[in-house]
Order: sequence, then C-alpha cells, then structure tokens
Amino acid sequence: MAEKEVVETSEAQIAVHWQEEKYIYPSTEFIAQANMTDKTIFDRFSLDNFPNCFKEYADMLTWYEYWHTTLDTSDAPCFKWFVGGKINASYNCVDRHLKEYKNKAAIHFVPEPENEKIEHITYQELYARVNEMAALLRDFAGLKRGDRVTLHLPMTAELPITMLACARLGVIHSQVFGGFSGKACADRIVDSGSRVLITIDAYYRGGALLDHKEKADEAVAAAEKDGQKVDKVLVWQRYPGKYSAKTPVKDGRDYFVNDLLKGYYGARVEPERMDAADPLFLMYTSGTTGKPKGCQHSTGGYLAYTAGTSKYVQDIHPTDVYWCMADIGWITGHSYIVYGPLAIAASSVVYEGIPNYPDPGRPWRIAQELDVNIFHTAPTAIRALRKIGPDEPKKYNYHFKHMTTVGEPIEPEVWKWYYEVVGKGEAAIVDTWWQTETGGFLCSTLPALAPMKPGSAGPGVPGIHPIVYDDEGNVVEPGTGKAGNICIQNPWPGAFQTIWGDRDRYVRQYYERYCKNPDSKDWRDWPYMTGDAAVVAADGYVRILGRIDDVINVSGHRLGTKEIESAALVVEEVAEAAVVPVAHEIKGREPDLYVSLKPGYQASAEIEKKVMDAIVSEIGKIAKPRHVWIVPDMPKTRSGKIMRRVLGALSNKQPEGDVTTLANPEIVEQIKEMVTKA
Repeated sequence: MAEKEVVETSEAQIAVHWQEEKYIYPSTEFIAQANMTDKTIFDRFSLDNFPNCFKEYADMLTWYEYWHTTLDTSDAPCFKWFVGGKINASYNCVDRHLKEYKNKAAIHFVPEPENEKIEHITYQELYARVNEMAALLRDFAGLKRGDRVTLHLPMTAELPITMLACARLGVIHSQVFGGFSGKACADRIVDSGSRVLITIDAYYRGGALLDHKEKADEAVAAAEKDGQKVDKVLVWQRYPGKYSAKTPVKDGRDYFVNDLLKGYYGARVEPERMDAADPLFLMYTSGTTGKPKGCQHSTGGYLAYTAGTSKYVQDIHPTDVYWCMADIGWITGHSYIVYGPLAIAASSVVYEGIPNYPDPGRPWRIAQELDVNIFHTAPTAIRALRKIGPDEPKKYNYHFKHMTTVGEPIEPEVWKWYYEVVGKGEAAIVDTWWQTETGGFLCSTLPALAPMKPGSAGPGVPGIHPIVYDDEGNVVEPGTGKAGNICIQNPWPGAFQTIWGDRDRYVRQYYERYCKNPDSKDWRDWPYMTGDAAVVAADGYVRILGRIDDVINVSGHRLGTKEIESAALVVEEVAEAAVVPVAHEIKGREPDLYVSLKPGYQASAEIEKKVMDAIVSEIGKIAKPRHVWIVPDMPKTRSGKIMRRVLGALSNKQPEGDVTTLANPEIVEQIKEMVTKA
C-alpha cells in the first residue's frame, strides 16, 4: 500500500483550492449618488490615525456632553469608547429627527397576511409611542436605569418601540429571538437577572397565527426553578383589544400593554443622559452547547459604529426606503433594522412573516409596493428564494440601488443570481462579514470606491484592520493562497465590551490566544480573535471559509466546508448544499455532502455524479465526498439556517439529539432512513 501522503499544513491553515472571481464594477449612476466617494477615508481611518479616526462616526450623533477620552484601554481588553461623553440612543434615533423629518416614515410595518394594511409609522408617531411605552415601563413596571428586561417579541412594530423605550430610560434590553423556546428565553432571563418579561399574545408565521404567550409561561416557570423570579409579564396584543392566544392569562402577573398604555396617553419622558460606556443591550449568542453568552454592547460606541456603517457601507440616505429582511432577534436586526438606520433618519421596513408566504413572490411584491431601494438579507434566504422562485423577481417592478448580504459566506453562484436576477444587474452588492460580538460590519467593499468580487467579503471597512495568524502566531501574508485564523488588530467602537457577568470567559475566548502580553494596557497587544477561518487575496479582499471548527482534515489537508458546498452549487440542479465530516480510519475524516434540488428536478444517480464531478473539477480529488445524499429538504432552524450538527450526527450514526426546535423536524427521520439503508 502506498505511503500516506503527508501534507505540511498547520492546524490554523486550510488548503484553499478555489480561484478568485473577477471584479464586477458598480454602475456610474450608483457612484454618482453615493454617500462615500472619497478615497481618502481609508487614509483617515488608518492605524496611524487610530483611535481618533472614529470621531467621524461619533460626530454623526447628538451628544449632551462631549467625551474627553476617545479610547480608554486601562482595563484591556475591556475597552471603553468616548469616555466622559453623555448620550441617549432613543433621543438619537427619534427625537432629534423631528424638526426635519417628523412627517416621514420611520418604520413601515408589513403584516404577514396580505389582506392587512401596511402600517406606516412616522417619526412623530414613533416619538409619541416610545415616550408612552417608556412611561409605562418606568411607572407601572418600576424599571430604572441599569435594570435588565427580557423581550421575547416577534417581528412587529412593537419590538423596536419597546427597545427604544428601554433605551430612553437607560434600561438594558435583552431581546430573545421569537422562534426560540420558552426554555431558551428562561436561560436568558436567569443570566441577565430580569424581573420583567415583555412578550406578545400571538403572531403570524407561514399563514398560521401562533400562540406565543405559552412560551412566556414556560419561560417564567423555568426561570423560577433556576432562582430568578419574574414579577410582571407585559403582553402586547397582536390585535389591540382582542386576546389572540389560547394560553390563559395569570392574574397579578400578566398585563396587557395595550390596555395599560391608555393611562399614559400623551406622556413624555426625558431621556436619561447615559455615559457612552453604559450598556445599551445584551445580545445572547445561541450556541448548540454550553451556556449562552450575553454580549454586552455599549451605548455611545455601538450607536456611532452602526450609524457610520449604515451610512457609508449600506449607502442609506434619509430619502431611501431600506429593508433588512433579518429578524430583530439577532444582532443584524438590532444594528441594521433599528439602531443604525434610525440613527440616520432612514425609513426601515419591518416584515412580520416568512419570505415565501404565501408564495416566493412576496418579497418582491413588498419591494414594489413600498418602492424599496436598499435590500439586505442573508445567503440562507437568497439560496431559499433561488431554489423555490428563481424567476419570481422578474415579474415585479422594483429597482434596488444597493443590496447587502450578511450572516455567512455567500457562494459565487448564489451571488451571481442575487446580482443578475434580484438586483437586475443594477444594484451594487456589499458582501459583509461580522459577528454578534462585533456590533457592526468588519469586512466589506465600500460600493462606490471598490469593485465587487463574488464570494469575497472585501477588505476591512474603514477603521478595521484584519490580520490572519497561523497557530504559532505567525502572520499568514495576503496573496499566499494560505488560510488561517482571521483576527482584528485593533479595537473599534461597535465591539462588545464583555460577556455579561463573565469577564474571564470573554478574555479567554476572544483575546487570550494571540495576546502578546496579558499585563499590557496597549491595544496593540490584544488582537481580537474572531474564530473564523479566512484567506486574504493579494488585493486585500477577504474570503471567509466558515468557523475554524467547520474544517475537515482529510489526510492532512484541511478543507473548508464552505468551499466544498460552493463547488456543489455550481451544478445547475442544486439549490442548497451542506457538508459534514465523517470519521475515516485512514484519512481521519472525509466529507459527506447533502444537497437539495431546485423545483422540477428529481433525485437521480446522474445528478449525484454531476455533483461529485463538480467537486473534483473545482477543488480536486482530495475533496471528493464519501457520498452525495440528495434530500427532499435540509433540517433547518426557525431562522432558516441548515443544522449541520444534525446531518453530522446522522452521517456518523450518532444520536441526532433534540430536533423539536427545528422548523421541519419530520425531515430528520426521512434522511435518517435514507442514510441507514445505504
């Protein structure tokens, strides 16, 4: 038997086989109207001008008092920005716009049922509703500056109103994604020490009016078992004046917000003058294992960073209609549906339902009706819409000038469909890379200054200076074709301040590995470790290969799962692809590939072979999967993410664990039967 090939690849490096895509340039019409056409921005935001460069973003806001220290590193790596500054996020997102924009829409709320009217909330109405809610939270719920409150709300207008009311009082909000279970909500109530839970009776999802109140009861009971008592549950009503849930109301604990608000009509609440470094909110990352981490985001630094990146990366003007199709339950919704866009007086769309209800044309009808001209969504949604309605966008008369993609790497084939079909070849695309912890974009092209490159996130945005390290802490130079652990050399205002109640975990997980001196107060000694693998091209464009954990070591070759998935999507029939590692006694690991097909195609041996051949031709024999499984659908979370953990368990003949929280748990049994029989 031939001796096993030994490949010298360090643990941090990944064999990268794919070729860089060609540049695509934005239209001259886009460049002519862009917010950022000044190439010197990268000089102004260079490391030589750090940290004072971020004054540009902070100056976009209205401050009660100016700061005396731009960056305080005395408690490194818990950095503090704009120290001494006094500010209020609610004032900056609402009050200060009234003079010029009070009659302009701040929020367009689109209900899922198409027979219900779109609600257009002006800045004046938002001001009134936020004030009344703030008065209720202060006077009825007894909430004050520094208290934590848990929100478990779906995508309705009441969510941003509640967040802004909390911010007005200096109350730290912790919003839990509406699709999460009562138990997941309880974990966050306990960790944050919330004694008030704000929820809704019901909301629409896929055409059904779901009872959401039952999750509140589960959450309160589970939290109490863990030692955290919830005194009040405030329940918004999906239809004011009518209770839409089957779950009974508990006297003395549950209160209808819509009824209580009648007592606060016309109330006005003076915004709290918060220190810039005071926490604005907690955003819990939802790992499949381990205790959820409460990422603590600041008031002044976070708001400055989301405002600056909304204006310059997403090119949002006050005259635009901007739709980010994320959920406010995730960081994308906090930064780029609520705080960033509203801080710069945008009109932001909030859509209640799923993109394909009642059919895949829904997003494009909404875009046409509201004349949306900036669109922002995740590759998960783009792949799903490409799968179920590849020709739908052509049927509608809308025109995007700009489109954002976020949340995970986007495969070049999917990027091209997004550009040519959704964007009609007119829109500039920014492929953004960032994380819950980072508060805002880390890498992206600035659309009027640099061309787009399918599959690449682009270089660091102004003020962000990425660096790639191998395991020994050596720099992996751009253009070498080698990948490694991507880190950020410098702090930035949007970054989270710490993990709520667990500074040691914060330091250990994000800074310890590449820290040059643990006693140092110099920011240069504390690069931020993202936990993502990446390769940087000679031109500085970054291609994210997924989490460092999502790497398959095949005979010493470390292959990024995203690259194999991208190769599978080159095959015309394939809509979605997911790669998982399978144990192999000689190779160590080998990839198993799951694919689902576009409508109109049936599973066949021919398609399996086409996929296998595509991977060999795009990457090489080393990446050839053990098996190509053509499945009717992927197991997915309620937010549409493919649960690779479940597929990995099935491929390795391991228990698949709890699948009850999936959007389609029944699919797991079908796939299991298929894999077991083979």
